[in-house]
Amino acid sequence: MDKNSIIGLSIIGLLIVGYTIYTQPSQEQIQALKEQRDSIAAAQASAKASADALAYSDSVKEIKPENPDTAIAEIREKKNEAYGEFSAAADGVEQILSLENNLVKINISSHGGTIKGIELKNYKTWDGRPVVLMSSDSSMFNLSLSAGNRIINTKDLYFQASGRVGNKKNVSMRLPAGEGRYIEYVYTLADDSYLFDYKINVVRLQDVIAPNSSYINLDWKDYITRKENSLDNERASATIYYRFADDDVDYLSETSDEKESLKTKVKWIAFKQHFFTVALISDQEFDSPIVETFTDKNSEYVKNMSASFSLPYDRKPVQTYGMRFYAGPNHYQTLKKIDNLNLEKLIPLGWGIFGWVNKFLVIPTFNFLNSFNLNYGIIILLLTILVRIILLPLTYGSFKSQAKMKVLAPEMAEINEKFKDDAMKKQQETMGLYKKAGVNPLGGCIPGLLQMPILIAMFRFFPSSIELRQESFLWATDLSTFDNILDLPFNIPFYGAHVSLFTLLMTASTIIYTKVNMQMTAATNPQMKWMMYLMPIFFLGFFNNYSSGLSYYYFLSNMFGFGQQYIFKAFLDEDAIHRQIQENKKKPVKKSGFQQRLEDMAKQRGIQAPKKK
Repeated sequence: MDKNSIIGLSIIGLLIVGYTIYTQPSQEQIQALKEQRDSIAAAQASAKASADALAYSDSVKEIKPENPDTAIAEIREKKNEAYGEFSAAADGVEQILSLENNLVKINISSHGGTIKGIELKNYKTWDGRPVVLMSSDSSMFNLSLSAGNRIINTKDLYFQASGRVGNKKNVSMRLPAGEGRYIEYVYTLADDSYLFDYKINVVRLQDVIAPNSSYINLDWKDYITRKENSLDNERASATIYYRFADDDVDYLSETSDEKESLKTKVKWIAFKQHFFTVALISDQEFDSPIVETFTDKNSEYVKNMSASFSLPYDRKPVQTYGMRFYAGPNHYQTLKKIDNLNLEKLIPLGWGIFGWVNKFLVIPTFNFLNSFNLNYGIIILLLTILVRIILLPLTYGSFKSQAKMKVLAPEMAEINEKFKDDAMKKQQETMGLYKKAGVNPLGGCIPGLLQMPILIAMFRFFPSSIELRQESFLWATDLSTFDNILDLPFNIPFYGAHVSLFTLLMTASTIIYTKVNMQMTAATNPQMKWMMYLMPIFFLGFFNNYSSGLSYYYFLSNMFGFGQQYIFKAFLDEDAIHRQIQENKKKPVKKSGFQQRLEDMAKQRGIQAPKKK
């Protein structure tokens, strides 16, 4: 073989080796794949374990007690086959222990050792029932582990219950696995708190848990029960939120089913509903959990949510997993003061400037007014007045600019007629008129745009504000949802099967407000005019199913807008504005900085700058 062939083959070999090294998965990817395979295997094994447990139950029923001793022996053998060291906990009588303070009542069952309902004492559902989170018939919280050749699911077994009452109320649920070996759940609730501690102790199970098991799996599922009048609105607000270790908060889609295998550590995971949340917070972090949401539109459940965690097991004699639950309202101040966990981001106040307006203007003002124990309809009225006062300079500037444009309307009409066949010349003459008259054609738009952050912030604030939930005003029984004055015997597409009076008032006032504004401005493009009238009609269908508090706010804002316009009109003299514009035309037009620099550059080059016509 010649020298060139040897060199060529060597290069090819090096390329193959280099490509193999370059394309092989990283340690993180290998670990992630391993965890995914372990999770799949655990899920399959868990399903098999459930089937085995059911088979055990059926087989016990089939045992004929002709010989009591033989029957007992057969039952014991079946239990040992299904549960191994945990067989003593296969049968039992369910006990319910409660933890209670002034805010919540937590029921904990010895069957599975898990929560069977968290009642929020200060809240009711839309139809008057107590608000219960993680209710017994719709939620599941299970620890699964590999023991021998079987998977043990704690949800199938009976724990030994004990409790203590003091400054911190405590319930312990212990699952025995032989002498001195057990799994223990410890729940601790302090006074005046929606937070409670949840601790898992795995004690001396290193010889029970399979040698190749480096994780214990924790599965949490909840079929979210309905709590609000509008099931559609409740579904559109419910999803799973999670906070990464770097403080970023993200969430699954609220409007579609989604499953996500998170590739990094997570501090907390929250099953968020419209106005309530259950969040599981780790003292450390959860490693690469899997979260999923699903909506069964044929059921009365809001949404099905699930989360699967892999808890690292280091085979220590005593291994503890420290966690906390938050089970309570989506109240901004309550969530914000919890250990800087960013739980307040569960409330969708808007991104960027819209969120800032809500956090630093709307919420503090709302809370200040709420401190006077006023009806929330009155609070919204006062909030509207304060916002209108803040926006007064912008509103006045917009009105004054519209008045100037109205005065210039005849001259603009002349330009349009004179240069109707020359669009470029017409544009130049129009801009020249604006410049001579000292009028900014965008003067009426810019103030309106500057008001948009507050309007959009209100759009986010009212439907998310639990303070408005089930608060009545006038004919509205709940300002957080639509006010229903009439049920229709049929459904109107994009509108609904009911009539919201606040939405009708808002729509009518918006149309009138639009008409008044158009009368204040110069001639408007007919297509634009129709668009301005169609927008309120579009909003009629949208807001008919939205928060009545928001429609009420927009209606009040329009009414105060009418009042401000009439006051401005009384103080602004159009004849005086016309005289001022004519005076402005006589003054030399001030050159812009850019135009002045061009002329200076031309002079330096010895070129005479073009004279302004």
